[in-house]
Amino acid sequence: MTQETNQKWHKNNLKEATSPYLNQHQDNPIWWQEWSKGTIQYAKETDKVILASVGYATCHWCHVMAKEVFSDPEVAEKLNEHFVCIKVDREQRPDIDAYLMSYITALTGQGGWPLNVFLTPDLRPIYAVTYVPARSTLEKTGFLDILDKIVTYYREHPERIESFEISNTGQEQPQTRQDLLIKAYTQAYDAKHGGFGTQSKFPSFCSLLFLLYYYEVTRHASLKHMAETTLDTMMLKGLHDHLQGGFFRYCVDREWTMPHFEKMLYDQALALWTYSLAFHVFKKDAYQTVAQKIIRCLDETFQVNGLYQSAHDADTDHREGATYLWEPSEYESVLTAGEYRQFAETYQIESPNTPEGKIHLIKRTDTFLPAIEYKLLKYRKLRPQPSQDQKIITSWNCLTGIAFIQAYRYLPNQEDGLKKAEGILTSLLTSYRSAGKIFHSSCKELAQRDAVFLEDYAGLLLLLTFLNEETGRYVPEMDELEIQINTLFRKENTWIESVSDDFMEIPASQYDQPAPSAVSLLEYALTRKDLLCKGRTSNSGFKTPLAHDFHNISVLLAKGSFHLRETPHKLPWKDLTANTLQRVGKDARDCYQGVCRLV
Repeated sequence: MTQETNQKWHKNNLKEATSPYLNQHQDNPIWWQEWSKGTIQYAKETDKVILASVGYATCHWCHVMAKEVFSDPEVAEKLNEHFVCIKVDREQRPDIDAYLMSYITALTGQGGWPLNVFLTPDLRPIYAVTYVPARSTLEKTGFLDILDKIVTYYREHPERIESFEISNTGQEQPQTRQDLLIKAYTQAYDAKHGGFGTQSKFPSFCSLLFLLYYYEVTRHASLKHMAETTLDTMMLKGLHDHLQGGFFRYCVDREWTMPHFEKMLYDQALALWTYSLAFHVFKKDAYQTVAQKIIRCLDETFQVNGLYQSAHDADTDHREGATYLWEPSEYESVLTAGEYRQFAETYQIESPNTPEGKIHLIKRTDTFLPAIEYKLLKYRKLRPQPSQDQKIITSWNCLTGIAFIQAYRYLPNQEDGLKKAEGILTSLLTSYRSAGKIFHSSCKELAQRDAVFLEDYAGLLLLLTFLNEETGRYVPEMDELEIQINTLFRKENTWIESVSDDFMEIPASQYDQPAPSAVSLLEYALTRKDLLCKGRTSNSGFKTPLAHDFHNISVLLAKGSFHLRETPHKLPWKDLTANTLQRVGKDARDCYQGVCRLV
């Protein structure tokens, strides 16, 4: 190996990366590389173990590990001598992340980020950990000791290291009987605090969407209770940014009090879809206001030239939630005496609810105080703000476009929602497509070209179906995209996650939390396309609730539980049930649950 080649690999090469997450590690003393064929080949030539360290720009514990471990000179010296170190942005390479996350889950029963996996040069996993400190304690083995053990094991027992494959069973989940669906939700429902499960609380938007659509079919009281109580709790408690609008990533406690303060674009998109639909179904004015505030959050803090960036950091100046927390005395200094009394009647501000002695806003009632909340937001904006991950991710922008269409359909005074969705589509087709390929992301005006992903093609097709329903256009684009999807991602009876020349083919996941899986997006898109263009579609079966809820929406559609309205002219959405599709036809008729009738 030449001296010039050594110089190439013996330095940190993340400065030119298009990922904000990788850029955050460009000053580490570690010789970080990007994932590429060249990097993998270098590991083979030098016979060094690969450390693939996966995270994302707004990840709190990724920041902690970067500061405490990856900035440590002793750690860097050991890594640089014995390993080829690769940083991976999980949002840019969901295929690599999915494979490595499957491995650590199989190894330990759980996962998370930062995700640090040690691999042989031919990509057989050896071991994996999430966050660990640099040095060992009585309770935990430190990163330095783990490095020593990995090097020794690879030198002495390479023959024991087996390959790892993701099981295909994710695409072959057993079907669930329809009469068991409500029972499954009831068993998982937290009757005391709302939501599903009894530990950390994620906003289960895919589940809530299914419940809303299924309630329109069944009018079952328990579905209404579970959906409405969960929507109310998320709206009133710590998950919601009551001042700016929008939702944080999840709450660390069962009671929905203290969030993990990241804001993700896909959460905002799914929340807007959910609350717009819930307003239409339940006619609850508070849901309309929540949805309108999500739109404000998107437009004011996510929007960049008509598209939407991926996330806001959990941390401000290395302190999680610092922007959002309040000293008890601050309210009285900002508000007048009358405003303070009104504010105290609506919000719980009597005592601190954080370990730092500060207050994170939680509401008593669903009353909104626009003038007071804006005044406090204006004051909050004077503080240092969280950094933003400026990546534009195609699939997440497609979800955002669909959410704007839901707002256009069901909220008053949101006529520009359709224009926003069409603007997203135009930007993606213009700037994120070349030579038949759809780019997954861009940053710094540079498109990601290392792989193409099923989720982007599926998300784009789904957005096209909604825009077709509104405008009657885009049939050629839908047909072309369906052909490309089948050509690129269909392998016998399996959908694959991505196509690249630097990583293996892995089966696409169907797990619909916290966002719809690529396969579920595709199923929903193809089902809608068939119904809109042909008036018919093939049937499929329900799968396990809570894990496959977006898939199950497609099943409702395929089983005829959505009204298919054929009309010469499009009807106002406010006059139709939520479980309705519209297509142009000569006669006005409604097809529902296998029966068509003139209307």
